[in-house]
Amino acid sequence: MTDLCEEGRRLYGNALRTGRVARADVEPAPCLMEFALLHADPDDPNWLRPVPPSVALAQRLNPIESEITQRRRMSIELADAFEPFMTLSAQSTGNTHSITVLEGLDRINAALDLATSQCQTEMLTVQPSRRRLEHTLAQGLNRDRPLIERGCRIRTLYQHPARYSPETLAYVAQFTDGKVEYRTIDELVERLIICDETVAFIPTRDDGEIALELRHPGLVRYLIKVFEFMWNRAVPLSAGAPYETAPDGITEIQHSIAKLLIEGHVDEAIARRLGMNVRTCRAHIAKLAQLLGSGSRAQLGFLIAQSGILDQTPPEEAGRP
Repeated sequence: MTDLCEEGRRLYGNALRTGRVARADVEPAPCLMEFALLHADPDDPNWLRPVPPSVALAQRLNPIESEITQRRRMSIELADAFEPFMTLSAQSTGNTHSITVLEGLDRINAALDLATSQCQTEMLTVQPSRRRLEHTLAQGLNRDRPLIERGCRIRTLYQHPARYSPETLAYVAQFTDGKVEYRTIDELVERLIICDETVAFIPTRDDGEIALELRHPGLVRYLIKVFEFMWNRAVPLSAGAPYETAPDGITEIQHSIAKLLIEGHVDEAIARRLGMNVRTCRAHIAKLAQLLGSGSRAQLGFLIAQSGILDQTPPEEAGRP
């Protein structure tokens, strides 16, 4: 949303002229709170004070500019990754399979089965938190068991909510070999599978119906570096739960939520990025508000910034590899 409602415009203008506005008067214009244009009056809880327009504008623009900067950086990295392809001749049949588009679950699973059957050293996987269906778990077991029997190492990254998923825990319990490791992390971008540093698989659509099989050494090495970066930030599944409370009363997942709140993300986006449902996300936000003494969503962002909790080492950070 980029525009205020008519009532919101009127109330905000009056608040700027008079210095405050009654909290009850703001109820017909929720856009004011969504835009974080008002904050609680420290002297009287029944009144709200206006945030200066310059400050409000900066708060709205900062996450947009950060996203633009991030996307520019990604575009440069992608351009560098794909640069080797630009000079390849279309007549060179030896290089036509560096990137293969796999359409349909049957073809994707067939390619995965072939890659894992040929894997001899190590398989790296990233599994964002989604409910794992029984047939999906069965497919995973059928692929992983032969790998372990061949002595391959398997490292898998989940999101923190996987620690409380009976399906995932049941799956993990099938493998107790020292070569199989599981860790969890707050955010994961998307599913990833890498075999023997030679082939990688990534999805291109949310429904999982189209995936890319990548065999270009540069692309595979790049994805391995991304995996290792996340792996080193992750918590072993056997370690203490990352939801445990730190001395400041705030859990690691709440630190992650606080960071995303400051960046301007809405509840739905935060829940999606952290692999939890919106209701759970809002419960954590309510707990944050209670701990920091916030009376409104707009005030919560201000209190998070003022509290310095994002400058502290989150729970479990010190225990990570």
